[in-house]
Amino acid sequence: MAAALVVLLAVLLPSPVRAFGDSVAFSPRVLLVGENRVTGLRATAPAHWSWELTRRTSAPARLAPEPVRADSLALVAEPFAWWLGDDDPGSLTPRELANLQRFFTLGGVLLVDDTDPQSGKFGAGARRELRRVLPDSTPVSIGTEHVIFRSFYLLRRPFGRVEGPATLDAIIRGGNTQVILLSNDLAGALAQDSAGLATLPVVPGGEEQREMAIRLAVNIAMFVLCSNYKDDQVHAPFLMRRRSRDLR
Repeated sequence: MAAALVVLLAVLLPSPVRAFGDSVAFSPRVLLVGENRVTGLRATAPAHWSWELTRRTSAPARLAPEPVRADSLALVAEPFAWWLGDDDPGSLTPRELANLQRFFTLGGVLLVDDTDPQSGKFGAGARRELRRVLPDSTPVSIGTEHVIFRSFYLLRRPFGRVEGPATLDAIIRGGNTQVILLSNDLAGALAQDSAGLATLPVVPGGEEQREMAIRLAVNIAMFVLCSNYKDDQVHAPFLMRRRSRDLR
């Protein structure tokens, strides 16, 4: 009888729920594809992004975000990933392809950040692979009427280490923006040296342009938080599943 009671209680009692800040803080996780890695000063950009978000807003953020592999199940544990690079990323493996498809089905948001838009090799390669991941979706141009430009700061255009195009491209599915395609090197604008000082030159607008790039990063984070899980006290995977219902 005692054993039966223990089993019954295990079934009826609610399982622990993780707290808001523990499970739903914004995490600018760098997406690792194949053997690609982010090294050098840009490797400091994710932590700086989180720090700026917590300094300027009341939003929670992971201050030491860890990279995530495209073929890892950890990808779907949180609803945001940051794919950046300066060269053709190569072809996604079948496992990476399937995992990214699951990420988007659950409502994930991916930022594609070309750190060398002058050559355009990374941007072109990433778009090619995204056509394999989302063959039914095509990038479209979005302007300042989009919530990304208004989620916290009012911005007139995208910003990064370089001026780049005056508009963003995005993949929108079921009314939800799931891929943001940036050709301004946001990571370069956020990069810091070991002393925490910005080092990569921002052209042509200098430090004022860097400030605008930081504001864009804050806006993207607030867009992700508000779109997915800002006011919920539950697991991010559940929130992504809930959001996926809106995409159907």
